[in-house]
Amino acid sequence: MAQVLEFKLPDLGEGLTEAEIVRWLVAVGDVVAVDQPVVEVETAKAMVEVPCPYGGVVTARYGEEGTELPVGAPLLTVAVGGTEPTEAPGSDGTPAPDAETAADTAVSSEYSGNVLVGYGTAGPAARRRRVRPANPAVPRTSAVRTPVAPAPVAPAPARASASAAAPAPLPVAVAGHGPVPVISPLVRKLARDQGLDLREVRGSGPEGLILRVDVERALAAPEDTAAAAAPAVVTATPAPAAVPAVPAAARAGERIPLRGVRGAVAEKLSRSRTEIPDATCWVDADATELMGARTAMNAAGGPKISLLALFARICVHALARFPELNSTVDTAAREIVRLPDVHLGFAAQTPRGLVVPVVKDAGSRSAESLTAEFARLTGAARDSALTLADLTGGTFTLNNYGVFGVDGSTPIINHPEAAMLGVGRIVPKPWVHRGELAVRQVVQLSLTFDHRVCDGGTAGGFLRYVADCVEQPAVLLRTL
Repeated sequence: MAQVLEFKLPDLGEGLTEAEIVRWLVAVGDVVAVDQPVVEVETAKAMVEVPCPYGGVVTARYGEEGTELPVGAPLLTVAVGGTEPTEAPGSDGTPAPDAETAADTAVSSEYSGNVLVGYGTAGPAARRRRVRPANPAVPRTSAVRTPVAPAPVAPAPARASASAAAPAPLPVAVAGHGPVPVISPLVRKLARDQGLDLREVRGSGPEGLILRVDVERALAAPEDTAAAAAPAVVTATPAPAAVPAVPAAARAGERIPLRGVRGAVAEKLSRSRTEIPDATCWVDADATELMGARTAMNAAGGPKISLLALFARICVHALARFPELNSTVDTAAREIVRLPDVHLGFAAQTPRGLVVPVVKDAGSRSAESLTAEFARLTGAARDSALTLADLTGGTFTLNNYGVFGVDGSTPIINHPEAAMLGVGRIVPKPWVHRGELAVRQVVQLSLTFDHRVCDGGTAGGFLRYVADCVEQPAVLLRTL
């Protein structure tokens, strides 16, 4: 007889706690092999295919495409040791009515095959017994566990005579400052994203447990939320004033969840502005000679050299002279950590949002090697094929916002780095050259730096050296 094993969303590393289902690679009834990719998910770092450690027949999938799941939540179940699909909740290919609570009813077992990150190798765990809901409104197929710390219920005085005629007691809303009876992190996140206070929601599960259907019902009828949240039993101590509901006008606008890449960008930029006392300085530079040098290099044959690669070479040499900017701040130890190698990140705009791939060991690469690596990482970014290694470990960032047709910017530092160089568009402008007015190719350069690692003199020296190299590329010959 086939044994049904549950495969959960594994720990994908880098401190990631959730992932969004982008595309299912298998359907219910499909036969899968050990370590076969079964689903494509998007994390805050990259798009990855998740392999299943079991071999057998897929009996259920949990979560539709576009659903965000926390690490440890069920992805699918597989019947191992048989050839026919085994009936399971949601075996029609859709999640069970309360699939978010299934994360607390794990079924694990020993298996053969490669051990993947976060899958674990522990022996079989005891099967948790499903608890039948006391409330008939809850489907019997829901896997619900009694919350660890249910909200304390105040002693009830005598009920009004009218309450005796009520056919059945209604679940009460949470009052006061006690814990909210909700297990699923998906339910908490849904309420948080929609600005809904869970203390105003009636829980239809056992002992007032709040389920997804309760939150969706409250969101569907915001005008009735306050009335629905009124407790069925009058307590001796009056409850504190409820948090005001979100105005209807605010709910009418389009809501875009801050998750995936957009959520990761928002979190990192907010952390940067919160923790880093940044400052920005900028300068205009005559890039005519640099453009001419690039033209001459590409005319000599061999691999073409990109303009971004030349700016990367300039940054590497400037960081060798001003190592304070190739550092990070250890806030716990109250120390500045100067990093020995330059791993150069560069901002890349993709259909999924802004990402910052990292060119490893940029200080030891030639212009040709930098050009090739920039091209590889840019292509991978556009194809959503960047790995976690491609997106981590940067020590300094180069931001070429000139591709958007703008001249200047005050970029936000890519936390936990200490600086970022911005490059605007290169355009013909009037310029005094050798004492005469001429039309030259001018670029604006901006440097945003962490004022904790250095003062303005160091930052200005770095930026001035970069501008000198742009105006006179021969300056680089002194570093060879």
